Amino acid sequence: MTYIARVIIVLTTSSALTFLPSTAISAKAPDEIRDVVGSPIGQGERLLRSRGYIHIDSSRGDDQHWSYWWNGRKKHCISAITIDGAFRSIDKTSSSDCGHKNSGSGAAVAIGAAALIGALALSHKSHHHSDGKHSSSHQWEADHERGYRDGLYNQAYHNYSRSDAYSQGYAAGVQQRNHNTSYRPGYGGGGGYREHVNVNNLVGQLNVAATRTLTGRYGFVLKDKYSAGNGDGHYSIYWRKPSKQCISVHTRSGTVRDISSMRKRNCR
Repeated sequence: MTYIARVIIVLTTSSALTFLPSTAISAKAPDEIRDVVGSPIGQGERLLRSRGYIHIDSSRGDDQHWSYWWNGRKKHCISAITIDGAFRSIDKTSSSDCGHKNSGSGAAVAIGAAALIGALALSHKSHHHSDGKHSSSHQWEADHERGYRDGLYNQAYHNYSRSDAYSQGYAAGVQQRNHNTSYRPGYGGGGGYREHVNVNNLVGQLNVAATRTLTGRYGFVLKDKYSAGNGDGHYSIYWRKPSKQCISVHTRSGTVRDISSMRKRNCR
């Protein structure tokens, strides 16, 4: 088995990735903007700007968006998550996520990592790490950044240093590229190291056999079940954590009639 294959197996079967010690960042919104949480996007953005925040960058996820804002007077950066047209959370984050270097050790690490790869600034953000924080190691961040850029821009996997950080960065870059180019809600495939399971072969099977395959062989967990009404059978909602797949299984007369991908929020 090749080294890359071993890395893929580790990344797709592990429920928690191991990182080097990370910069401690308070996951608490500054007092003056706590009321923005829950606001519609338009209103929340106006509130942030009125209180001295400047929008720096945004990126898409499966069913949520991240945006980064900088307050020049207070010299700190915040990360905001919006879902369904409203602000759901706001956290303080490393100054480097806003392209600044004048507060916190996290920014110093980002500068050192960027210098190692000859870049002006890091492309990846805190949320591109599975624990939501940058590492405290210059080398780890540099390898993660190099992998992230290769994955984001569809370059060949080239982990010459055999670094887990590069592998995890590459996976995050591919995932972000898929988000940026996605055209179908709920679609979970597209490359990288996310172990996407094809369940289309279960259509037409008896529900008992399909359920056994989903939960036993593939590792899906039943999250919800309801009747379709009008004698049209039942719908079951399943979640698979390693591949972040949320699916709806439609059964009628004891047979699987259809399986559809759904947005992750339907499996919460």
